[in-house]
Amino acid sequence: MEQLLDLYGFINVVLQVVELTARTALLGGVAFWLLVAMPLAPLMPPGDAAVLRGLARRLVLWGAAAGCLATLATAGLGLGALAATLEAPFGVLLGADFVFAAGLALLAQLALLLLALPGARPDPVRQAALGIAALALLGAVTAGSHALAREEERALLLAATASHQAGAALWIGGLPALLGALRRLTPISARVVGRRYSSLAAGGVGLILLGILGFWRGYIGEVEAVYGTAYGAMSGTKAVMLVLLLGLGGANFLFLHHLQTAPEGLLRVRRFVESEMLIGLAMLAVAASLTSVPPAADLTEDRVTWGEIVARFTPQWPRLTSPSHSDLAIPALQAQLDAEWQQRQAAQRPQAFTPGEGLLPPRNAGDIAWSEYNHHWAGILVLLVGLAALLDASGRVPVARHWPLLFIGLAGFILLRSDPEAWPLGDIGLLESLRDPEVVQHKIAALLVVGFAIAEWWVRLGRVTGGLRFVFPGAMVAGGVLLLAHTHAISNQKEALLVELSHLPLAVLAVVGGCARFTELRGPERLAKVARWIWPAALVLIGLLLLLYREA
Repeated sequence: MEQLLDLYGFINVVLQVVELTARTALLGGVAFWLLVAMPLAPLMPPGDAAVLRGLARRLVLWGAAAGCLATLATAGLGLGALAATLEAPFGVLLGADFVFAAGLALLAQLALLLLALPGARPDPVRQAALGIAALALLGAVTAGSHALAREEERALLLAATASHQAGAALWIGGLPALLGALRRLTPISARVVGRRYSSLAAGGVGLILLGILGFWRGYIGEVEAVYGTAYGAMSGTKAVMLVLLLGLGGANFLFLHHLQTAPEGLLRVRRFVESEMLIGLAMLAVAASLTSVPPAADLTEDRVTWGEIVARFTPQWPRLTSPSHSDLAIPALQAQLDAEWQQRQAAQRPQAFTPGEGLLPPRNAGDIAWSEYNHHWAGILVLLVGLAALLDASGRVPVARHWPLLFIGLAGFILLRSDPEAWPLGDIGLLESLRDPEVVQHKIAALLVVGFAIAEWWVRLGRVTGGLRFVFPGAMVAGGVLLLAHTHAISNQKEALLVELSHLPLAVLAVVGGCARFTELRGPERLAKVARWIWPAALVLIGLLLLLYREA
């Protein structure tokens, strides 16, 4: 149970991402089934109609099943943490508001699962039941949101939450079914479905924007809160990704309504839909992370000022020399405690820092210099990778195809230096250090880097084909999503936010780079020619941002 409490925040955010993604797909699947598949099926050849209804039904089934599991896991995690902290039995805690809201959401998802199980075409009664169950689910998750806890403008925020989630479902949630339709239907039917869905997505965009207006009034309130608080910074990141999604959606609208009807045109739409899905997943990750921070309107003091941001992000020469490990706060404090312990000859050796004890580790100037050194050398390595990938894209430097091996050095660097108080440099063992969420995330990042470096190197050598080609772009997207959920063990609120401001653009660039690499691999050739330059450029920008990283 102690291990659960230590990692509760990180695990909770991950489960929230899974739950929100499943719920968005479920609601989007119901909307696609009722508002796209059912009206269009009579206008299509029987084969296409059956495929279209089947795609919608499977999306509802998978979304409902995943949503039920995620809701149970999230509610169980919350109950476990609450029981451990309050030392109260589960029976007493079952009356908590979040448990009640989770129960309602679970019932609604189970109802949708049962309604989607029959393979026959739904009659009007079953269609109405699907719609009612979807609205019940939307109401349940709205009732379990932070809006219900607000004393001021509660009705506005509840309406904004419902509008925002409904809009995300109409636009993002149905994209898997749309992608399946574009792949499996005849070109004429696929174009009809795409046109219908684009209208549905446009309505979803309107609902999302209405929700944003409500959130701005109730949770943010002023421009200074956007860059001065974690909630505002993460909301700004969501806005940037929303602009990217609008660009992709607008391009699809043009292709479907005004431009090409040739198969290559539909292939471009498919590539853009895939990118929409990946960026949408990143947006949902940010939305889940927002539940772990207080609204900006509640943090009216001790905000980061614009002058502090300018001062922090003004370029300076990178730190290329590392401080001594013994000068860091925890090793220095441990040495002092050891000296006192030997003098007293106490029975138990005191620890300078114990992962999971609930206290943030101490930091000094040496720790700041150590962190900056790590980021700057990591930036050099990523910059070299990006430049080598650009040379490889030119086709004029054959040796540049081995650029993925540079990532092996980055992985070793992360593993060795990211957590100096823990194994292999510090006194804290590997297993014990995994009680710290930041350590866990660093180890996961190192493993991701090793995995995609080897896989991409084999791709460059022509040794692998098929699904392994997508390990590298998948890892880029996963790394970006992980960075959006990343936490920092810094007790100073301003410092933690300034670090967050430097990491958020890295996450966005990683997601964009992953989408571009996916597009390069899957074509069409005209898009691939552009995409093969975009993702190396994203790596170059990531490297430059890491070189500009500062903590003081």
